[in-house]
Amino acid sequence: MKYVVLTGAYGGMGKAVAEKLKESGYFVFAIDKKVEEKEDGIYPIQADITNEDEIKQAYLEVQKVTNEVYAILHFAGVYALDSLVEMSEERYKKIFDINVFGAYRVNKIFLPLLSRGSKILITTSELAPLDPLPFTGVYAITKSTLDKYAYSLRMEVQLLGISVTVLRPGAVKTNLLDVSTKELDQFIENTKIYSCNAKRFKNIVNKVEARHVTPQKLGKKVDKILSKRKPRQVYKLNRNPLLLLLNVLPKRLQTYIIKKVLQ
Repeated sequence: MKYVVLTGAYGGMGKAVAEKLKESGYFVFAIDKKVEEKEDGIYPIQADITNEDEIKQAYLEVQKVTNEVYAILHFAGVYALDSLVEMSEERYKKIFDINVFGAYRVNKIFLPLLSRGSKILITTSELAPLDPLPFTGVYAITKSTLDKYAYSLRMEVQLLGISVTVLRPGAVKTNLLDVSTKELDQFIENTKIYSCNAKRFKNIVNKVEARHVTPQKLGKKVDKILSKRKPRQVYKLNRNPLLLLLNVLPKRLQTYIIKKVLQ
């Protein structure tokens, strides 16, 4: 029996991953702020990854069952769309606390349960290595930071025989897409200094998110990664051709195009 720790286990992506891994014979410790009933192969643990004490308690809960974990899988995260010069400092910090510090806390606390051959998989975003679109900045910043954190962690824990892999998915058909639409509508309604063309901005976001994959496909991807004896550093899923094309252009041209589209 191989045990895995999964954060964000009851979100759209996390739940699909948990179900697929259960189907493949893994025992999943499913960590989330809101959990469901225990079932065969899935052990729910209610914990907030922004709370160190709750993560420590989750660690003790896992330790009651096993002293060795095969993999830690990070799917907890929050999407945000806002202006970098209008959003509150509290909101800015909160997004970092969830998207970046959450992974740091979990890895640090659960490290004693990992051994040679164990794996850490960190989900970032296709935006992580790309230049962000306007008002997606805070989300992109946290994901690119998480990307760099994962690389740095890999450099260190490889000395312990532990691998770290980054998964960069594009749009996945979960309620996160609905959140994206709501965030956009809220931003357009609340901004005091940007009079951008809301309809054009929505069209850009819709085109980026229209090409999505199912969470089940993501679950299969994670299952395949875990089956690798030596997984690669980075795996990609559903890269958006429009974003890739935009990022091929010189930065000056990118900014000019976006300015013309939104003004």
